[in-house]
Amino acid sequence: MTFQPRMTSRVEGITLLDDLRWRSWNGIIADVWHVACAAGAGGHYVSRDARLFVVLEREGGRSDVQLSADGRRRRVPRAPHRMSFVPAGMQVWSHVDESVRVRHLDLHFHAPTLSERLGEDLDDERLTTPRLDFLDERLFTLAQLIAEECTAPQPRHDLYGDGLTLALFIDLLRLGRAAPEAAGKGAALSPRQLRRVTEFIEANCARNIRLQELAELTGLSQSYFSHAFKAATGVPPYQWHLKARLRKVQALLAGSDLALTEIASATGFTDQAHLTRSFRRLIGATPAAWRRAQGR
Repeated sequence: MTFQPRMTSRVEGITLLDDLRWRSWNGIIADVWHVACAAGAGGHYVSRDARLFVVLEREGGRSDVQLSADGRRRRVPRAPHRMSFVPAGMQVWSHVDESVRVRHLDLHFHAPTLSERLGEDLDDERLTTPRLDFLDERLFTLAQLIAEECTAPQPRHDLYGDGLTLALFIDLLRLGRAAPEAAGKGAALSPRQLRRVTEFIEANCARNIRLQELAELTGLSQSYFSHAFKAATGVPPYQWHLKARLRKVQALLAGSDLALTEIASATGFTDQAHLTRSFRRLIGATPAAWRRAQGR
């Protein structure tokens, strides 16, 4: 099962000039659009995943593409390389006063996959705080390289785009390595709280579980819950969840003849490659080798 951006949109006066160009990496999908916008054109968009909108090039028009969170028109000063971070589920309206051609990059972020890749729970506040119409030269440089990779006739190795997109995501959310002492700060979950959370994870391990769901089971804030869970178990919630998934994978490998693609889908991994990477990292062997060792 490959991550696909889940966005609905309604547009008027916007025409696609070139074929959509896109690439998919581990937890991130990049789309490059080249469109013509008539005077007064606009659209309404809502996505189930957080995304970054980056204007790469613009021809004509004296004003920028206007984005708003309430549908009202807002005057946006013309500036190069403008971009906007839109949290998951946030409604956004766009509008242009004058006809203009725009080439832009959309980056869609699958937070559970990125959290797993980074080895830490993502700060929910940063993922849910919108940033409309900001300028950042470093992010724009990375966005340009990602767009070039999407449109290149002969793309480079997947690790090239994978590294670019992950670097942009880290820079965008200003993620840093937490101080070691911060990880264990505060009291641990009580045995009752821990049992309730771990039973919930086991029962729902085949799907993406939001940190908010787990925190609500204990009546704690997400930040406090993360520290309390790690203090009780020695590992962050995402890693406990991943191990629960892998136990389910092992049960299916040992007790069925399902193909790896079917097992990946049944246990919540994005695809077979994602399953194999995670399995080898934690178990120390590939799923196929582990299955052979069980005599199947």
